[in-house]
Amino acid sequence: MQSLPRTATLPELQRYVADMEKQRGFTDRTVLDQCLMLGEEVGELFKAVRKHQQLPIGTTSIVGTVDEELADVLIFVCAVANRYGIDLSEALRRKEQHNEQRTWR
Repeated sequence: MQSLPRTATLPELQRYVADMEKQRGFTDRTVLDQCLMLGEEVGELFKAVRKHQQLPIGTTSIVGTVDEELADVLIFVCAVANRYGIDLSEALRRKEQHNEQRTWR
C-alpha cells in the first residue's frame, strides 16, 4: 500500500482509508461496527486529553497520545463516510454554508 502523501487532501485521505481497510481486511465491518469503534476511539481521545492535562485516569487504562487518538478518530470518521458514499470535503463545505447563515452568540 502506498503511503499517505504529506499534503493529502481530504478526498485523498478518504481513499487512503478505503485502501487501508481493504488491505487489512476491514471491509466487512458494518456502519454500526465502525460507529461503535469510533465511539470507543473518542473515549480514548478523552482519556488522552485527561492524561495530557494531568487529570486522573484509570490505573489499568492504556492511553495513547492526543495526536494518536485524534488520528484514530479521523480514520473511523473517514470509514463511516466511505460506507455512506459521503465526500467529507463537500459535506464540510455544505455545513459551513449553513452555519454562516446562523447567528452565533
